[in-house]
Amino acid sequence: MASKAHLNQVIASHLIEIRADETPDKEIYIFENGAYGDDILTYRILHERSNKIARLFVDKGIGKGDTVAIYMRNHPEFVCGMMGGITIGAIAVPVDPRNKGERLKFLLNNCKARAVIVSGECLEDLEAVIADVPTLRFVTVAYQPGQNIAVSTKYHALNEVMEKDTWKPVEQQIMDVRHPMQIIYTSGTTGDPKGVMIRNNRTGLFNILNSIVWKYKSDDILYNGLSLTHGNAQAVTLFPALSLGIKAVFSPRFTKSRIWDICRKYGCTSFSLLGGMAAGIYNEPEKPNDGDNPVKIVISAGTPLAIWEGFEKRFNVQILEWYAAVEGGFAYKPLGQGPVGSFGKPIPGVMEFKIVDENDNPVPVGQTGELISRMIRGDTKVDYLGLPEESQDKTKGGWLRSGDMVHKDENGWYFFDFRKGTELRRFGDFIQPEFVESIIGQHPDVSEACVYGIPASSGAPGESDLVAAVAPFEGKVIDPASVYQKCKNDLQGNFIPSYLHVVKEIPKTITEKALTRVLTEMFNKKEGDIYKYDDFR
Repeated sequence: MASKAHLNQVIASHLIEIRADETPDKEIYIFENGAYGDDILTYRILHERSNKIARLFVDKGIGKGDTVAIYMRNHPEFVCGMMGGITIGAIAVPVDPRNKGERLKFLLNNCKARAVIVSGECLEDLEAVIADVPTLRFVTVAYQPGQNIAVSTKYHALNEVMEKDTWKPVEQQIMDVRHPMQIIYTSGTTGDPKGVMIRNNRTGLFNILNSIVWKYKSDDILYNGLSLTHGNAQAVTLFPALSLGIKAVFSPRFTKSRIWDICRKYGCTSFSLLGGMAAGIYNEPEKPNDGDNPVKIVISAGTPLAIWEGFEKRFNVQILEWYAAVEGGFAYKPLGQGPVGSFGKPIPGVMEFKIVDENDNPVPVGQTGELISRMIRGDTKVDYLGLPEESQDKTKGGWLRSGDMVHKDENGWYFFDFRKGTELRRFGDFIQPEFVESIIGQHPDVSEACVYGIPASSGAPGESDLVAAVAPFEGKVIDPASVYQKCKNDLQGNFIPSYLHVVKEIPKTITEKALTRVLTEMFNKKEGDIYKYDDFR
């Protein structure tokens, strides 16, 4: 066996090559695809497929510093494409498959994509914008089992590369841990997304998080249905499994109805959630076996306070709450410590938090202000693609500006209040949308709810009228009278939405956050069924 002493395990493609020599047949990733079976990646298979893609890139003139968009749901080609890029120094740009039209065009042009790896299910949306992406030189399509999509002769078929028995291997071409491995875009809830440069040394940070926070054991099996285009799924599941040599299971997309059955099938002991996902799972009809599952820990960011303890009890799990952003900042609440509802504290000796007012003055305990943070060792920096001024503003004075409004208690536990600029006030009261959502979500016909604000009809400055967007379960029809009756039974009058907005589904970001901007546009255009509370008093 040739020596691998020149390889650095912090660089993910190097790590895979090392492990492919040491434990080639160890199963690392399982991509489950329901009735169409599983695609299992061992270290050897992962290394071979990644290297085949690296060879494809080289042959097509893609090299160091070129950007390669990966536009698909959670499929094996996502990981192999990213690792193939790392091998030659190409920069992966994960693109949420829900993006299409102008948003997709913006992302591809903003990163100056030279190539795209696209799954068959997303090809039509990509084709609609290709003519408006002048930097794009190469498209390869990964066709998935069960898609029933005809193979296009216009584009390269990645499946043919994956099925090759022989190819000319590509040596690792990048030794610099500071070289970029991917660009992850912010969710863009209030404007155009910003691309955040992620470097190879981020893998080392993921390992530190596991040793201090996740604390996975050798017999753990991880599950994630969050999109791999988001930093959460990578930090909590993808990279920890790769480094620790433990199994991780991925679904093509998040499924609130199948999540427990999947975890039972594969013996998953932990999975990752974001707040909106937790509420969706909790809103599912109760089953006698809800608590009979192998899951021990749910790693969650933004668990709604209203359902926290009920979720743990019903599903027989513990919630490990954490807080982070792709730009930086990190906190967590260790199991069994701190008050329910808190997202925790920063890691001692690693990061420092402050809560400040609009003039950067610290606010008293219990008062809401903006959370800012900085690294205790090293620089606190953000590298937004093509936005040097915004990058500097984000870390003005050496502190990362989160845009999150929070408070802390007398014991130093932090609590999220609202995103800066999104707070809702009605007749002088500050409204917690998640509380209203939790009550409406208990209605038997409501699958999901999102409460947002529109300018108050009273014209009072800073005041909002509340709109509750609701989506029904499949096969169900929402009766607005019964929803409003539940609101009258369980909410004080000021918290009852002025309008009920019935939609087929709640539009969301990649992080499963409801897109209130889109819902507002739909409301203004009268898309969906809109009911006024005054008609049901």
